[in-house]
Amino acid sequence: MMAETSEEDMDGRLKVLTDENMDDAQRAAAERMLASKTGRIIGPMNAWLRCPPLALRAVELGNYARHDSTHEKRISELVILIVARHWSAQVEWCVHKVEALKGGLDPAIIDAIEARTPPPFDRADEELVYDPFTELLDTKQVSDAVYQRALEIFGESKLVELIAIYGHYNHVAAVLNTFRVVVPPGWAEPLKD
Repeated sequence: MMAETSEEDMDGRLKVLTDENMDDAQRAAAERMLASKTGRIIGPMNAWLRCPPLALRAVELGNYARHDSTHEKRISELVILIVARHWSAQVEWCVHKVEALKGGLDPAIIDAIEARTPPPFDRADEELVYDPFTELLDTKQVSDAVYQRALEIFGESKLVELIAIYGHYNHVAAVLNTFRVVVPPGWAEPLKD
C-alpha cells in the first residue's frame, strides 16, 4: 500500500524534497541553491535536486543567465520570455514577465509575445533578439541575414551569451513542463494556453 501524499507536499509530479527526505548530496546541493542569488528553491530546482551534480551546475548557469549576464535585463529577459512562451512554461513565464517589466521591456512587447503576434519594436537590439530566437525555435536554424544583423549589434561574445541564456531556459522549460511544476499562489497570472 502506498502512502498518500497531500497536494501541498507535491510540486506538480514530484514530491517536494525537504531536509528530512533528502540524502546528504541533495542536502548539500539545496544549501548551495539557498545561498545562490535566487535564494530559494523554486521552479525547476526541486526536480534538479534529484541529481545533485546537475543541480549545482544548472544553478550556476542560471545565476549567470539571470543575474550576471553582460546584457541589459530587458534583453536577457526578452530571450527568456520568447522561450517561455514557445513552451507555454507557466512558472518560467510568470517569473520572467515580472522581471522583464522591472528590466524596462515595453509591456506591449510582452503582450504581443503572450498573444503570439509580432511585437512592436522601437529598439533594434530587441528586434535582433526576437528575430534569431523565434527563427531558431521555428526552423531550428538562424538564417545568414538574421545572424549577420545580430552579430553586428551584439558581437560574437554577447551573441554566444544570448545563445547560452536561450539554451538554459529551454532546459528550464522542459523540466517545468515535464514535471508539471505548479505556479505558486500570488505569482503573475499564468498564460491562458
